[in-house]
Amino acid sequence: MRLWRETILFFKRKLRETIRQPVWLLSGLMTPLLYIALFSPLLKNLSSPPLTTADVLDNFVPGLLTLLAFSSGMGAGWTVIWELQSGVIERLRVSPVSRFSIMMGGVLKDIVAFLIPSILVILISSFFGFAVHLFGLSVLLLLLCLLTAVVSAWSGSLGLIFKEIGGLASVVTSIQLPLTLLSGVLLPMSLAPGWLRAIAYINPMYYTVEASRALSTGILVSTETIKAFVVMVPLTVVVLWWATRIYHKAVA
Repeated sequence: MRLWRETILFFKRKLRETIRQPVWLLSGLMTPLLYIALFSPLLKNLSSPPLTTADVLDNFVPGLLTLLAFSSGMGAGWTVIWELQSGVIERLRVSPVSRFSIMMGGVLKDIVAFLIPSILVILISSFFGFAVHLFGLSVLLLLLCLLTAVVSAWSGSLGLIFKEIGGLASVVTSIQLPLTLLSGVLLPMSLAPGWLRAIAYINPMYYTVEASRALSTGILVSTETIKAFVVMVPLTVVVLWWATRIYHKAVA
């Protein structure tokens, strides 16, 4: 119970910081909307006859939600570095609160920061023909919350390890692009050559994208969904355990 209260306390603190800077929520919403407006029309001519707007959105929005889940957790490292430089972490060192709670407060905030724009994207897309299957999308959002948790804990821990923006940025930017491209977010990996698909199999995001497209059609139980949860649940446990150890060492 104490662990839960401490986690909620840090979650509320992080959430208040985000509300004071609404530009982050606005930018998080604008990015997927720009993808829908500027990139999805390019996909209509991938087949003959051309795809309808609804067909494009049914295939494109699930991958876009995965990209949103990934990017929502990526900024955690920058926040941690700011807390290091402003003395917040230094003050927390004398606090008796659980280091797991400190870490999870930020993770939960990032999950909320993912869910709000995701629901808005789904609602807006539905007006243009995106098929809404409530149960499938509910499971999909749960799966993507795990992805956000993994990325947020990983990014925040890297911020504690590098302690400065240059080192963190070099690692994040060098990993972010290949993970995104090899997940099939923008285009299905079925269009890729065999050697590229083989590399994609080691990318956790690939499994979430494949499951996202299955769940968005309303299919709750599929091979893609089972594979995604088999990959993401253990990965979430391992990353949160590793991140907690990093927080214990950094906020000792």
